[in-house]
Amino acid sequence: MTTTQANIIRGRDVMSKQITSIDGMATAKDAVIKMRTEKVQSLLVNKRNENDAWGLVTIQDLITGVLIPGKKAEDVNVYEIMTKPIFSVQADMDIRYIARLLHRVNLRRAPVEENGQLVGMITLSSLVIENDLFFSP
Repeated sequence: MTTTQANIIRGRDVMSKQITSIDGMATAKDAVIKMRTEKVQSLLVNKRNENDAWGLVTIQDLITGVLIPGKKAEDVNVYEIMTKPIFSVQADMDIRYIARLLHRVNLRRAPVEENGQLVGMITLSSLVIENDLFFSP
């Protein structure tokens, strides 16, 4: 991969435009149902108001917050197990920097922002597995 401006792959080029969200008051059971229905591994947790931060609930959160402690999924609210505030990346960031950043902060996914709006979700697998990054001509 060359570093010329025309050949730089940006976050917007590899992100998923699908953002599936859930309310923090929903139950873990609701989250699992939504993840199954939408075929996603994480859900963006809606802000309570404009001054609030976004949250994220993942399969790992469900395992560590519900399954391992042996709690009932209908008795646990999403806000109890989610990560908040979340880390986001800019849509115009070079994917090499996104990969390095996610790796350094030990994250597998992050929302993608452009002009202050969430426009997608990027995952480590979208950076490596779902693209031909290691097979450039």
